[in-house]
Amino acid sequence: MSGVSVIILCTILAYMCLLIGVGAYNARKNSSSEDFYLGGRKMGALVVAMSAEASDMSSWLLMGLPGVAYLTGLADAFWTAAGLAIGTYLNWLFTSRRLRRYSEKIGAITVPTFFAKRFHDDRNIITAISAVIIVVFFVPYVASGFAACGKLFNSLFGLDYMTGAIMFAIIIVVYTIAGGFTTVATNDLIQSIVMSIALVSIVTFGVSSAGGMDAVMDNAKSLSGYLSFSAIHDAVAGTAVPYSALSAVSLLAWGIGYFGMPHILVRFMSIEDENKLVLSRRVASVWVTIAMGVAIFIGIVGLAVVNAGAMEPLEDSERIIIALTNLLSQHGFVTAVLGGVILAGILAATMSTADSQMLVAASGVSENIVQDFMGKKLTEKQGLLVARGTILVIALIALFMARDPNSSVFGIVSFAWAGMGAAFAGVMICSLFWKRTTLQGALAGMISGGAMVFIWKYMVRPMGGVLDIYELLPAFLVSLAMIIIVSLVTKAPDQSIIDEFESVTIKK
Repeated sequence: MSGVSVIILCTILAYMCLLIGVGAYNARKNSSSEDFYLGGRKMGALVVAMSAEASDMSSWLLMGLPGVAYLTGLADAFWTAAGLAIGTYLNWLFTSRRLRRYSEKIGAITVPTFFAKRFHDDRNIITAISAVIIVVFFVPYVASGFAACGKLFNSLFGLDYMTGAIMFAIIIVVYTIAGGFTTVATNDLIQSIVMSIALVSIVTFGVSSAGGMDAVMDNAKSLSGYLSFSAIHDAVAGTAVPYSALSAVSLLAWGIGYFGMPHILVRFMSIEDENKLVLSRRVASVWVTIAMGVAIFIGIVGLAVVNAGAMEPLEDSERIIIALTNLLSQHGFVTAVLGGVILAGILAATMSTADSQMLVAASGVSENIVQDFMGKKLTEKQGLLVARGTILVIALIALFMARDPNSSVFGIVSFAWAGMGAAFAGVMICSLFWKRTTLQGALAGMISGGAMVFIWKYMVRPMGGVLDIYELLPAFLVSLAMIIIVSLVTKAPDQSIIDEFESVTIKK
């Protein structure tokens, strides 16, 4: 291993030690389930904002999004990012305060528990189904994060792909099990800062290596369809492939997913004062918009660096930031340390999502399936033990799913995102804003949305043509339609549910 590699490795290890230290510090603070899953509803505005966005972005921000821009140009990446930016803002604007208020009033500490208590589901059927859906779609999401870690260490140090994935799975599991939500949220804040440093550093270096901003833009303009919003660049043929308005709309639909992401929604529930969500919304919306814009630009810059002859062409476009960092690190001790920080940023993006998702999935199993649905009465200590065991099991399954080093981070994340969004977004929106929603309607929407993701992706979308759209959009529409239709044909909610709903209506 070269001297540069040793410096980078030491920088990354120091960062890992910091995260584990935060977990050890917060371990003694978890005396109850509410502490472990929501930080006792005592989180500050900045922590909630940055934790939500860091846990949202994942390795997709620093690998998937730049990789798409590098390969095909602006269109795919732009319409996806635009949908996410709009979805982020609208979710904070409309969902956050009402969910914070509603969840506290009915004593819900997880999203499945919120649904059960919102509809007075004494049998906890919706709780169990929600928890199963979370586990089904979050495990591949976590697997994509482990895959990103494995790719990183394989590219940098020649370390076996699975060895790298396993090493970082262990680190994430250790600090998540130890510290719970407070550690996860605090580490996410730290990780968002590291991600920001990584984005700014690599784009600055990339522009310089390509020969300046003019060279970057000249290269992009020379590629047919590369900077178009209505076409994508075909690198093999060197031509522009038309991009339909329907394709753009389907990618904008990524934003719908926010309304159904449990690991983001629990951030709203955790803040100490609902009035602080206004500041959180502003910080989160600005950060995520800038971060995605820079990530897309890194992909464009990376191709310019390659075409300028400063870097070898990439076989895997998702490794563009890794390749640029390798180039940067060859210029002395300081740049090697900076390279370590940048690569820690990729790990930060991965870990901030994986830890949050494992924690949400653990709460689904311990609180919602074992205790609520199965009726097992556990002490606080026993409940936390089950949750921690669940985190370990999920990590093992995710590692098995991540065993293929050629798996696409972007592809895995897009499918898991669609699954969660289709199953929960419509139900969450109607639960908070339509008092006529019934338990039966919510169940119908949840099941049909989750099922339609599979049906559309594997049976309908392969037909091509106008049907070749991102599965989240049609699945969400089916879910919403089922919620409305079934709610209207079933018995109206009891007056006690209506009264409870009206008591948490946000006063304008």
